Amino acid sequence: MNDLWSAIFDFSDYGELIVLLRNSIFAGAVLGIAGGLIGVFVMQRDMAFAVHGISELSFAGASAGLLLGLGVVQGAVVGSLIAAALIGILGTRARDRNSIIAVLMPFGLGIGILCLALFPGRSANKFGLLTGQIVAVDDPRLGALLVICAVVVVGLAVVWRPLVFASLDADVAVARGVPARALSLVFMLLLGLTIAVSVQIVGALLVLSILVTPAAAALRLTASPVWVPVLSVVFATVSLVGGILLALGASVPISPYVTTISFLIYVIARVIAWQRSRVRRERIIATEVLA
Repeated sequence: MNDLWSAIFDFSDYGELIVLLRNSIFAGAVLGIAGGLIGVFVMQRDMAFAVHGISELSFAGASAGLLLGLGVVQGAVVGSLIAAALIGILGTRARDRNSIIAVLMPFGLGIGILCLALFPGRSANKFGLLTGQIVAVDDPRLGALLVICAVVVVGLAVVWRPLVFASLDADVAVARGVPARALSLVFMLLLGLTIAVSVQIVGALLVLSILVTPAAAALRLTASPVWVPVLSVVFATVSLVGGILLALGASVPISPYVTTISFLIYVIARVIAWQRSRVRRERIIATEVLA
């Protein structure tokens, strides 16, 4: 039992490990900002399934980049953008979009597994693309992550207001002259970029814990257009940075820590929302009785 505990939580030489893996901690904080912001629109547009679909193509691209020596980050970005563009262009309706995603997911996963099977390098590199790893964030990858996250944040800032309008009521937005189709494609490309860098940290299988769960938790607590993105960013950053800090000395991948923290935040948010709803119902009943 002690061996199992030490494999999951090992804080020996913790100070030295923090210094060595500061790139990963910084990358987690930056990714939390980009992921938390774009996650709000993922929830508003009901595109959680699309996140998983794009992540599979991102995994395929990263695997191909690893096999061909072109670079994991470059491959992940290309794979994500191809998937995002296909979904954005062809999936204008929910039924079409889900069908396209369902077709792309097994194809991307199959191509990724093929490339990893052919890759002659260490098995840790293969496994890390699926479940994430914190030791892979060297200076070049950190620089690429910072640039991509900056593009995502700036892009969201530019299209934020019309994208909110189009996400909440696309028909009315189109009637008011908002280019909803173009905004949808821009959003999908930004989402693809975010997923590409997320795969480097949490892996292709567990991207939802960063791009969906924090925003879902935030929406349980408030409907404010200001507080929802703020809380989503806070929750995503806490999940990523907290998961990295817990995983520093462990012998298991980072993703279980990130997903557990993210899940606990969501559970707490649901409990708070349930408590608020119960108190509200009790007040309504009390008011009706007194009246």
